[in-house]
Amino acid sequence: MIRAQGITIRRGGRSLLEGVDLTLEAGKMTVIIGPNGAGKSTLLKVLSGELRPDQGDVFYQDRRLGALSPLELARERAVLPQSTALSFPFTALEVVRMGAVAHGSRDPNLAARQALVRVGLAGFEGRSYSALSGGEQQRVQLARVLAQMPDPMMDNRPRAIFLDEPTASLDIGHQITVLELARDFARRGGTVLAILHDLNLAAEFADHLAILHQGRLVREGQPGETIDDRTIADVYGIAGTVGRLPDPAIPYVLPQTRLRALR
Repeated sequence: MIRAQGITIRRGGRSLLEGVDLTLEAGKMTVIIGPNGAGKSTLLKVLSGELRPDQGDVFYQDRRLGALSPLELARERAVLPQSTALSFPFTALEVVRMGAVAHGSRDPNLAARQALVRVGLAGFEGRSYSALSGGEQQRVQLARVLAQMPDPMMDNRPRAIFLDEPTASLDIGHQITVLELARDFARRGGTVLAILHDLNLAAEFADHLAILHQGRLVREGQPGETIDDRTIADVYGIAGTVGRLPDPAIPYVLPQTRLRALR
């Protein structure tokens, strides 16, 4: 379990996050949604240890995040950022191998090859990372995360993966594949946090949904409890007709013109 308590970040006289409390439970996939600038990526960076909050704290189990060494943190969680720029001509295998090395794999090359297979990139080992399409690069980075976290449990402790817009640049088939891999990690006991913009994918794959708006956590719970017409209007400023078919527990959203937003 990972707990964020009272997370506040202020920059340039404004709050990027204000008093956010969020718990990421092992065995569950938590998805954060919200408009651009809501603070989603900032919160992920705080939870993953990349960014230190001005106020508040993060705990991994019973340990403060700040007390973990870089090596310990690398064994606790892996992060897929929104985008990754590489300055050197790495191959796909070399990029994924970095994750396997962070994990401490006895055979990093084998672990990297296996991770590439899992994301549908078998045969891409020698391809230049910079020559790949945006979607292929995204899947290579996901393979790096999986090589770093091949098992969701270590010494009976759940491990975590953080995915910042993992479906960006992907076609619908690969979007589903990526989210199924994330959900499988959670089902096997791990902790998953993903940021998504597609509300329908969020509703389908989230065990727990958190909605950020203007740096505040405005709603959280199961998708069926949190996604409704009023929330769509209040958070996104548009009308959105929320249905309950084919599965009553999974809402779906049909976005409509901003001019018809609920008043």
